[in-house]
This record gives sequence, structure tokens and C-alpha cells, in this order.
Amino acid sequence: MSTTELLPLGRDVGRSSTEGSLTPPALRASFPKGEELFPSRKDEAWRYADLDALKSVWDALEAPRQIVVPAGEKHWHSLLPTSEPIQVRRAEIIVEPGAELSIFALNTASEYGRYEMDVEVREGANFTFDGANIGGGKATQEIVTVVRHVEPNGTSRQYVRSVLAGKATGSYLGKVAVARHAQKVDGEQSVKAMLLDRGAMANCKPELEIYADDVKCAHGASVGELDPNQLFYAMSRGLDPASAKALLLEGFVLQLWDDVPDKAQREALVEATRAALREVTK
Repeated sequence: MSTTELLPLGRDVGRSSTEGSLTPPALRASFPKGEELFPSRKDEAWRYADLDALKSVWDALEAPRQIVVPAGEKHWHSLLPTSEPIQVRRAEIIVEPGAELSIFALNTASEYGRYEMDVEVREGANFTFDGANIGGGKATQEIVTVVRHVEPNGTSRQYVRSVLAGKATGSYLGKVAVARHAQKVDGEQSVKAMLLDRGAMANCKPELEIYADDVKCAHGASVGELDPNQLFYAMSRGLDPASAKALLLEGFVLQLWDDVPDKAQREALVEATRAALREVTK
């Protein structure tokens, strides 16, 4: 069983200014080996992870990709899932002063999927993350982010939606950290999960760590289920139960992809999302 390339930001890339890849070639290093380095549930960032699945690919993992978005440039990227049952994508990102980075990520791994990002936002820079977990069966899917505002006037937006069926687990663990001198920062986290079965579980843990005085930061999290009245209405229009559920859930998730600049990439995310929703509503 193989892993995907770790956060492959060098392909399927859009740029607003010049042609070429989103980032310079990744700075790669061999991941330290050794059982003593394997995470445990005592590590907050791995509290909800499927450690058995992770262990099967641990020795093949590389270090997180080192990514720098140059000052003043505006980049975006979409991350589509692969067919691998275990997918781990990790990156350490620096958004230089005045730069913008938007990431659109769909997580549908059938066993264990994890997006892990450590992002440093510098003066006047902007980082936006739109992500979705969609899983059924016994899948475990995670989005783990740390956004560090280290200089003034930065902004960050994180919007995460989860749709979980069967005994699947979907988690978002996200911290926004604002340094003492990073005034005028504006950060937002919005996390929502929809549970389709009693055995499914959502973990939502947005977190703020603020040392500056003049900031505007907010977070919210909610977990719910489909409205039975809306479901009945959709079925009364001739849809079978699975199709009715999938249609309602499209409105819950597809809005994440509205701002993807490239039409082909946007349609690819939409089609992959629809396919995943059809699968979990069978």
C-alpha cells in the first residue's frame, strides 16, 4: 500500500500573475525513522488519528514539504483525492508579505486521510483554506492546521465541512496563533459537520491563541443531521432516499468550491464531491 505525494502543490496549479508551478521545487528530506518518533494519542495533533493505518505507511512518509509563496504574489491550488485508501499530505508553508494563497482540498480516503498544514502568515498576507471530509464505513479523515500570524495586518480564513456516514470519523483540529506584535490581524474558522448515521463521529476543535490586543478573530463549530422535512420534500418530488440525501448535501459542501478560479479544476472538485456524496448516501 503506497502513499500519495505529500501535498503535491506542484501540479494542477493556477496562478494569477505568471505562468509555471505554484512553488519552487519542494525541499525534501528523509523522514526520521524509529519507533520512538511514531505519534501517540497523547500528541494533540494525532488524538483522533487512525494510528494502525498510519503505522502501515509511516516509514514511507517524507518530511512535510517546505513551501514559500513569494511576496506580493497570488496563488491558488486544488487538492483532489486519489484512489489510495490511505492518504497523508503534509506541508509547512510561508506566505510572504502581501502574498495570497488559497487551497481547496477534498478528503475522501476510504481508510485514513489526513491533510496537515503549518502556515506562517507574514505582514499583509492572506491565507484561505476550504476543505471537506466525506467518508463512510470505518474511514478516519482529518484536517489539522496551525496558522501562525507572526506579523501585522495578515488575514486567514478556514472553512471546513464534513459529511460522515456509517462508523466514519471526521476531525478538524485547527489553531490560529497571533503573535504579540501582530496587530490588526483578522482570522476566521468555520467548522460544520453533518452526521448521516448514529455510528458516525465528528470532532471539531477550532482554537485561538492570541497575544496581540488589536485583532479580529472568530471561530465557530456545529454538528447536525439532515432536516427530515427537507428530506421529505425532496423525496416528494420523485427522488429516492439516497438521491434526496445526496442532493441536500451538495448544498452543504459544494459552496466550498465557488471561488476556485479555474473552471476545469472547479468542475473536477464538484464531480469528485458528488461521487463521494453518492457513495456515503447509498
